[in-house]
Amino acid sequence: MTIREVQEAWEAQYLSPYAALSQNTKGRREPEALCDIRPEYQRDRDRILHCKAFRRLKHKTQVFLAPEGDHYRTRLTHTLEVAQIARTIARALQMNENLTEAIALGHDLGHTPFGHSGERILDELCPDGFAHYQQSVRVVEVLEKDGRGLNLTWEVRDGILNHRTSGNPSTLEGCIVRLSDKIAYINHDIDDAIRGRIFKEEEIPECYTSLLGHSVRERLNTMIHDLIDSSRNQPKISMSPGMQEAMQGLRSWLFKHMYLNEIPKAEEKKAQQLIASLYQYYLRHPDKLPEEYRRMIGQQGEKKERVVCDYIAGMSDSYAICKFEELFVPQAWKA
Repeated sequence: MTIREVQEAWEAQYLSPYAALSQNTKGRREPEALCDIRPEYQRDRDRILHCKAFRRLKHKTQVFLAPEGDHYRTRLTHTLEVAQIARTIARALQMNENLTEAIALGHDLGHTPFGHSGERILDELCPDGFAHYQQSVRVVEVLEKDGRGLNLTWEVRDGILNHRTSGNPSTLEGCIVRLSDKIAYINHDIDDAIRGRIFKEEEIPECYTSLLGHSVRERLNTMIHDLIDSSRNQPKISMSPGMQEAMQGLRSWLFKHMYLNEIPKAEEKKAQQLIASLYQYYLRHPDKLPEEYRRMIGQQGEKKERVVCDYIAGMSDSYAICKFEELFVPQAWKA
């Protein structure tokens, strides 16, 4: 009996009857020999963790563009916080932690530089539109490993695609990530906003803090406990009605007082103009794209607009700025 088979037997014996068992996966697009050590979802987790798109997340904006300070969240730290929250919930509910973590680590791989402002401008520019959750799936199916993709299991790809608010994941592990994403960003964005002096803890409406808590730590503890208590031994993942309403209300309050605040929005137009300039340049000069992207247009028949979006969406904030300066800012003559 292989180590993988021992772990699969453990899952079948100890996980919830509502959990997605590794041995029952719908499989991969391209069949592969099973690993003798790792169950399938653990292999997916490892593939995501080692891919280039995951490493680039450390230099992508979460909310604040080019903040002064080392403690503001990036897209990578957000991803890690989502994974930590999701694993805590999955373990408490006896769900499949490997599947949960794989979805959490991959859910934002397709995010653009400069956060949601970058996503919005690419959505305006690209004829077929642009959404980061769809791009995350495209990253793991098409773009990674020089066009071969990561060949992930169906359940992981489904969870990544459906992590958005309107998504409907097919597994409870995907549902855990979907809610963990919101729990994470609501709380860490508040923490970053307080650090950025956008508002003070005392300014958050009492109608939310009286139920959720008066600090990031308290709110995380309250939300996670409520979700676990409401979902234990149930065939669905949910929060209690009052907690769900308070969380949504706090999220709406954040949109008004933080996400649309002039401080984080101050540089947004510049960032969007930068991305628009890069998009128009590479659309006119596809020969200037890296070889793997040129090959996607010439040999694989991909639309030029989509491939340009792929290239720009994969950029880190700093790389996008460097490419803009290289293409559009006059360079000083060397002595």
